[in-house]
Amino acid sequence: MAIQVENLSKAYQLGDFGTGALTRDIHRWWMLMRGHEDPYLKIGEANDRAVKGTSDIVWSLKDINFEIKEGDAVGIIGRNGAGKSTLLKILSRVTAPTTGNIKVKGRIASLLEVGTGFHPELTGGENIYLNGAIMGMSKREIKRKFDEIVDFAGVDRYIDTPVKRYSSGMYVRLAFAVAAYLDAEILVVDEVLAVGDAEFQKKCLGKMNDVSKGQGRTVLFVSHNMSSVSVLCNTGIYLKNGEIVNIGQVNSIISEYMSNSSPLGAEKWDGVTGDESLQIFKTQVYSSDVINKLHTNADILIEIEGEILKPITGLILGFTLWSQFDYEIAYALHDDDENQIEINTVVPGKFIKKFRIPANTLADGIYRIQFDVGIHMKKRIVDTECDLSFTLTNISGIGRKFGVPQVRGRTSLIRTKWAI
Repeated sequence: MAIQVENLSKAYQLGDFGTGALTRDIHRWWMLMRGHEDPYLKIGEANDRAVKGTSDIVWSLKDINFEIKEGDAVGIIGRNGAGKSTLLKILSRVTAPTTGNIKVKGRIASLLEVGTGFHPELTGGENIYLNGAIMGMSKREIKRKFDEIVDFAGVDRYIDTPVKRYSSGMYVRLAFAVAAYLDAEILVVDEVLAVGDAEFQKKCLGKMNDVSKGQGRTVLFVSHNMSSVSVLCNTGIYLKNGEIVNIGQVNSIISEYMSNSSPLGAEKWDGVTGDESLQIFKTQVYSSDVINKLHTNADILIEIEGEILKPITGLILGFTLWSQFDYEIAYALHDDDENQIEINTVVPGKFIKKFRIPANTLADGIYRIQFDVGIHMKKRIVDTECDLSFTLTNISGIGRKFGVPQVRGRTSLIRTKWAI
């Protein structure tokens, strides 16, 4: 067993530490001397950042129990404030637990916050030796890995420059290379890879995969990128408000997390926008897989609901799909025959218009839908308030995982008809 955690809890005190501190310390000491539990930890409450509490002591982690086998790649997921980083800091011995026991077999190499373990006044090369020495490695062992570390980090030109002059990206590159290449049995990586560029993130994931599957070392990985967690890890731990919700096969844990995470669910707008000829009441984007919500492996449905108030000739009803980098990915209209738009007349009546984007068409990422409702070659009828944005997550590791497909102009990927 590489890591065994039993009844692990971590409490933090909020607010002003100076008021009543001596009184509390004396009270705590007296109660402990009499064999009672700490009275101030007992009144602590769960770490739910969205709810105002009544106590100034909260549990960042509460009664955590799990075991990790040697060679396992474990993804730790959950919302911000769930306790993920606190757990990694305790396992890395950066902070101590309030209660509980931890048993670790082997040395731990940690990549937590940007700059953790680096001395800003030392050069990149000197910090490599410093980190290796902290991990208990000999100078000869570090020297043997030195060139590989520098080459992977891509900072050869700046290796003799103090790291305080490094950019955040260079910092992370070197820190990850040190953690990955020095001979530690357990590699702990927090969300800091988000600082690096896409190419380096892909490179890091490849190295962690090699460390876990190729070298048999244990990896603990915290990330909000479900695609990366799915590809790298075989086991998932789902944390919520400092407590473990579930532990199991990584894809099933990701699905459970997504089903409980409203930010990744369907997006919807309700209101009234339009003019005297047409009004839109609702726009929404949702998944054909209602359990797992929005992810790359299910059809994405885009719906417009409204009413035509008087006959319109040349009606345009569709949308433009944009990536988070403002690339135009697709443009879809209500009729596949663009030449017919000018002459078609649509009669009054209520309608629900649906567009479908087939599964595994888009990469994971953030997207924006700009609805195009108007009269051909004349004007746009609706305001931008009905536009939507949504997040797609890849939970299976199948299909596109990096980048965004560049599809411009009209696309045959999206075909639908009127439903009045």
